[in-house]
Amino acid sequence: MSSQSYETITRTIRERRTVNQFKPDPVPRSLMLELLESAGWAPFHSLREPWRYILFEGDGRKVFSDAVLSTYTEEKRKQLGERVANVYCHEVPLHLLVLIEEEPRPKEWEEALCAASTLIHNLQLLAWEQGIGLVWKTNDYNWDPRFRAAAGVKPGQKVVGTLHLGYFDPEKLRRPRPRTAVADLLTIIDSDSDGIRNSNSQ
Repeated sequence: MSSQSYETITRTIRERRTVNQFKPDPVPRSLMLELLESAGWAPFHSLREPWRYILFEGDGRKVFSDAVLSTYTEEKRKQLGERVANVYCHEVPLHLLVLIEEEPRPKEWEEALCAASTLIHNLQLLAWEQGIGLVWKTNDYNWDPRFRAAAGVKPGQKVVGTLHLGYFDPEKLRRPRPRTAVADLLTIIDSDSDGIRNSNSQ
């Protein structure tokens, strides 16, 4: 890998932000499929990719909106329903559910969950390079049977994340949160003449 490629990847990782406000411009389906194809090169341990997707675009966004609203109490729906429906049906261009199969074996379950999370991160970075931002939601409705049934989630599937995606205005991006220096988080175990040395700067 060239130093220029390394610098490009590093810049993308450091500059990416969670995006909650989107432009109304539609995201071409062909581009979304291309991004998912590339994101799917995330590592996984099973014999097949553990992830599946449900994408809501265009008028299909109402299906997603109705699924979310089905989990609201009547009072909450009266208070917020119209606003929520407007946001999900008009202000957010795409909604994507990333799913994995439920797995009773802890090791396989953890591997699938980590693999799908890696895929989502890949998608975040790839989309960012195309001027597309996203927010990764793990709201309570992801577990709600009413949402799952209305959104088309099959029995035995887990929603790893609900992603909202769209083009963004660079002027409206959040400021970066500072990150802790690696030296404050790292424990180094080194073998020397005196045996094992634990070097922790904390």
